[in-house]
Amino acid sequence: MKRRDLLKSLGALTATSAITTHPAEAATPQHLAERPNILVFLTDDHGQWLQQAYGNSEVHTPNMSRIARNGVRMDNAFTTSPVCSPARASFFTGRMPSQHGIHDWIEESKQAYAFPWLEDQTLISQLLHDAGYHTGLVGKWHCGHERTPHPGFDFWFSYWVNQYPHTGKQQFSDNGTLVTPDGLQSPLLTDQALRFLHTHYETKSTAQKPFFLFVGYTDTHSPHTQMPDEIVALYRDATFRDIPREPFANVHGKPLLPVTADAAAERAKHQQYYAAATTIDREIGRVLDHLQSIHQLDNTLIVYTGDHGLNAGHHGMWEKGNATTPQNFLDESIRIPCAISWPRGGITQNLTSDLPVNHCDLFATLLEAAQATPSPQQAQKINSPGRSYLAHLRGQPSTAPMREDDTVICEYGNARMIRSRGYKLILRYPYQGVTFPNELYDLKADPRETISLYSQSQYAAITESLAAQLSQYFATYTTPQHDGLHLDQQPLATPASPWLAALKT
Repeated sequence: MKRRDLLKSLGALTATSAITTHPAEAATPQHLAERPNILVFLTDDHGQWLQQAYGNSEVHTPNMSRIARNGVRMDNAFTTSPVCSPARASFFTGRMPSQHGIHDWIEESKQAYAFPWLEDQTLISQLLHDAGYHTGLVGKWHCGHERTPHPGFDFWFSYWVNQYPHTGKQQFSDNGTLVTPDGLQSPLLTDQALRFLHTHYETKSTAQKPFFLFVGYTDTHSPHTQMPDEIVALYRDATFRDIPREPFANVHGKPLLPVTADAAAERAKHQQYYAAATTIDREIGRVLDHLQSIHQLDNTLIVYTGDHGLNAGHHGMWEKGNATTPQNFLDESIRIPCAISWPRGGITQNLTSDLPVNHCDLFATLLEAAQATPSPQQAQKINSPGRSYLAHLRGQPSTAPMREDDTVICEYGNARMIRSRGYKLILRYPYQGVTFPNELYDLKADPRETISLYSQSQYAAITESLAAQLSQYFATYTTPQHDGLHLDQQPLATPASPWLAALKT
């Protein structure tokens, strides 16, 4: 297919599948009382900046834009941790890593089975299942014990060992049974998402229930190779002008994957990364089109988000929070895409929001929409820092207290970050006698985070205030047996953790 024709077909996914919408002001109380189907696309390593909806001038992601156009684009969406497994666990549990106990990406062949991981947690799938939802997971789980369906899931199609390769012979767990299809991974996952939907509506016991379907694509994860030639060809003439050309700032330690002097190799990686986003977008279009064909799109609450961000030359390096020693909290590592639509449920359309939100807030928002909010006893046990922003999405006053400022809090192992009032403070704690410097950035004066102000006396008051806020937060949202500040007492997720690498430097 010629480039012009392929672009036309990608765009046609939106143009020929116009969504019938109901403006928020036209939503009736009966509509608002209905429980939606819930479809969550949570992809891997997809930086917020790599979407048309967020202003990227060259990437082709019309279906991601389609969700944003028919709902609300969250401009200040952040991860709870800038690496896969902890971030995903925060979505599934509504809790911070120091509550759920996963502090780094889990090595899948051994460490995934060496510890119970989330067995002591209450998952969103359980709460939705108990509320009458038919539940399914397709694609990446990465929170331990990959092969076995986890509590609350009726349908499970995930990886047998890990997510590799992107194409070729694959190994998947089909509800606990090994299957080995061949092909590009993302269409294979879409086939299973459609299988879940077909089964849902063709089975008498589930057809009258709402569904919850979680789909985790991984094309945007490294290695940045193996994308379809016809999609890569879309970026043959791309300039990648949306990626800053900048050196690595030594204040962030050591980069594991710095930008190289090999311009051809760097360009090839950029083409593959952009193509990965487009490939995922194409698969999202297949699912959206199917929902529209069965007249279920309007009453499906659809989310497109990522587990964390990614640097693709930003700050002179590649990858995310574990791309440096010590671990980093650069904005490109922690800022994620998040667009939410539900026309029948009164979510405002084609708007943007600057409300700061994270995975824990999304957990609470979906549960409120599903009328599956935990009981007071359950809520006390879960102790989620998440706050539902469903009323905000509908343009209504919130019935629950939201954050009073722009504060965002993240953690990754023995480091914690607070981003508030135009500053970013990172506090680092010792691990086996090794400690790295704390950092403070003025995001207004130094948005590229190149100069740490932590040791300058004129910033002592702001540092003290932010540190106290961070301390108060974790005093509330930490479970002692899972505390990230005591990593020597935590199970090993991966031997590649930054704090372990630091012992070798």
